[in-house]
Amino acid sequence: MVKAVRVHEAGGPEVLKYEDVELAGPGPGEVRIKHVAIGINYIDTYYRTGLYAPPSKPFIVGNEAAGTVIGLGKGASGFKEGDRVAYVAGLRSYAEEANVPEKAVVKLPKSISFDTAAGMMLKGMTAEYLVRRSYKVREGDTVLVHAAAGGVGLILCQWAKALGATVIGTVGSEDKAKLAKKNGVRHAILYREEDFVKRVEEITKGKKCQVVYDGVGKATFPGSLDCLAPLGVFVSFGNASGPVDAFNLGLLSQKGSLYATRPTLFTFMDQPGGMASMAKHLFKAVDNGHVKIKVSQRFPLAQAADAHRALESRSTTGSLLLVP
Repeated sequence: MVKAVRVHEAGGPEVLKYEDVELAGPGPGEVRIKHVAIGINYIDTYYRTGLYAPPSKPFIVGNEAAGTVIGLGKGASGFKEGDRVAYVAGLRSYAEEANVPEKAVVKLPKSISFDTAAGMMLKGMTAEYLVRRSYKVREGDTVLVHAAAGGVGLILCQWAKALGATVIGTVGSEDKAKLAKKNGVRHAILYREEDFVKRVEEITKGKKCQVVYDGVGKATFPGSLDCLAPLGVFVSFGNASGPVDAFNLGLLSQKGSLYATRPTLFTFMDQPGGMASMAKHLFKAVDNGHVKIKVSQRFPLAQAADAHRALESRSTTGSLLLVP
């Protein structure tokens, strides 16, 4: 038996149940990991509320964690007991231990702590595919990042700046604006007080942006399209304010022959060598100081509901962790 946080029926944070769960031994190709730190991400709330459908119920929430290998299934030969590792894998991490497919696990460099790894694997590799794969940020680009002071936003802004871009970020408060400016944002827009479309027009002197990274969704669409230069790329990667409905493709031609994409991390990870390549780029960016990981709050695993309330209040910055 291990302690885990499960959802039996979709709903608010109160449906997160801390309970005993029977966990079988690692199956073929699996690695058994004892968690030291567990990452919390907005996608966790999508599964909890039913916006994303889980494969079955009840299910354990969470997609990333860091810890130590304590067992190996048949054929899992790339690791040994005692290895420091981290992973991104579907619905299993809000628990004391987990069995994880070997292909989803990476060894941690000595320079990266468990807290840092748990706080950055999903968010950091999301930033990796955004700036290196969905749209390859180049020196001289101007990019707009919504929710620039959030978990993904802080990493994304730092990385885009390191690649030579001018970063514009939307934030919800003066404190978040200060934080964003310390993490790569040159121009911070207070979206509650300012029209972000008009401000982007002013900041860029009408030239607008090559790419908009939008993890907010409904509240920032279609304004995000109005921030793009001709042939610009709209990258929608989250729905913090709700999903974008009834996307009229005609808007893309009307607003300058734009491109739009709705990528997911797991699609990129599933490409041959994807997980290893993305993790390598992320670890290098952290090791060379281009990206710094901010862990802002740590919650006991039993208080996962409180962690979700904090996350959904949009008052948090950086990464939140659960600790078994």
